[in-house]
Amino acid sequence: AQIWHVETGKCLRTLRGHQNSVHFAVFSPDGQRVITASQDNDAKIWSAESGECLHTLRGHTEALRVAAFSPEGRLAITASDDHTARVWCAETGEHLRTLTGHEDALLSAEFLLH
Repeated sequence: AQIWHVETGKCLRTLRGHQNSVHFAVFSPDGQRVITASQDNDAKIWSAESGECLHTLRGHTEALRVAAFSPEGRLAITASDDHTARVWCAETGEHLRTLTGHEDALLSAEFLLH
C-alpha cells in the first residue's frame, strides 16, 4: 500500500509487508496510523509518519475485505471472506473478540458513532 500527497501526486510512504494484494486501507481518526486489509488474511496497523508496521492482526482464515478504526482510534475491526469480523485493540494488536454467525463473506464493517 502507498500513502500519497493528493495535491502534489507524490508518494510519501510505501507500506511493505503484506504477502498479497491490499483490498482496503484507511487512516485512524487522528491521522497517525493506517490500517490495511489484505488478501493474505492479515491486517496491519502502520505508523503513517514512518511507514513502520506497528502490529500484524492475524487470525482470519480467508482474505480480508475491509478494516476500520473506532471513532476514538482505540479499537479496530476487520471483516473477512471467512464469514467473521474480528475486534482488536488498535494500540496493542491484541485480538479481543470474534463476531460469528454470518452466512457469507463480510464486505463491510464499521463502528457505531456515539
